[in-house]
Amino acid sequence: MHRFSIVLLAVFFFFLSFVSISVAQSPKEVKVLAVGNSFSENATTYLPQIVAGAPEPCKLILAKATIGGCDFSRHFRHAETHETDPGNPEGKPYKKGTQSLKEMLQADKWDFVTIQQASPKSFRPETYRPDAKRLYDYIKKYAPQAEVVIHQTWAYRGDEPRFGTAFCASQQEMYRGLCDAYAGIAEELGCRLIRGGDAMELARRSPEWGDVPECLKFDRKTTVYPTLPNQSRSLNNGYSWKKDKEEWKLHYDGTHANVAGNYLLGCVWFEFFFGVSAVDNSFVPDKLDAKDAAILRRIAHEIGSFKFGLVGEKTPREASLK
Repeated sequence: MHRFSIVLLAVFFFFLSFVSISVAQSPKEVKVLAVGNSFSENATTYLPQIVAGAPEPCKLILAKATIGGCDFSRHFRHAETHETDPGNPEGKPYKKGTQSLKEMLQADKWDFVTIQQASPKSFRPETYRPDAKRLYDYIKKYAPQAEVVIHQTWAYRGDEPRFGTAFCASQQEMYRGLCDAYAGIAEELGCRLIRGGDAMELARRSPEWGDVPECLKFDRKTTVYPTLPNQSRSLNNGYSWKKDKEEWKLHYDGTHANVAGNYLLGCVWFEFFFGVSAVDNSFVPDKLDAKDAAILRRIAHEIGSFKFGLVGEKTPREASLK
């Protein structure tokens, strides 16, 4: 009997160890629906690969309800159209005009649904209301189990031609404005922020990464092909030459993130959703130097240590970034 009991205990503990190993190896699964525009596309460009490169098992289910340049108002307008007239194509703007927001919200049991303002309006708090709340309520109606989180977008590159005009005075004014606007709507709706805009700002001010001040001196009107400024520290696409028929033309995009910016944003999203540090993540995009990737991963991880984006705070904590 004694020997039989010992055998039973051995089998029992073997079973427990097997279960423990199975649980430990089971990936943490997170389901995310991003409702936004090209900035959501930027932030999620490398997210699946970053999740796959995590130091512990993680699994991502990702879907995107995105329209280029789309703001809170337009997303809600399409949703409202579908409610009143399900057969109207205007109510199905996603997935190449095949799906409504309602259908996408009901397609899975999402853990998170992200929303954001269009970047040209991001620093203008009055543009968030009333449709940010309406969109929030619509999402909670059809995906009540999901946590709605707000994707904080970023300020444009410092040499954006619209700075210094009626659009906005400067990169810093845009950043301060969007910080206040996003923090305000997050507090109003009781939502958490994915701090992509803060991450971009932290990188620009970081001694390890730095900004692209030389681009401010670049004369786009007199430059000739193939001359470009040093953009090695840019987080945005910036300047490029593109051939139009037989002529090379200078193009500029200071709004959208480039490879480095997309990687930084993806690491911020990864840490937010999975609660796992990105510092030791193994994924590095092909066009990004491994040392630079490590710097960006550290910056993404540091975001939680800085109180950016607070209403009433004029700038990020300058002293912390010297």
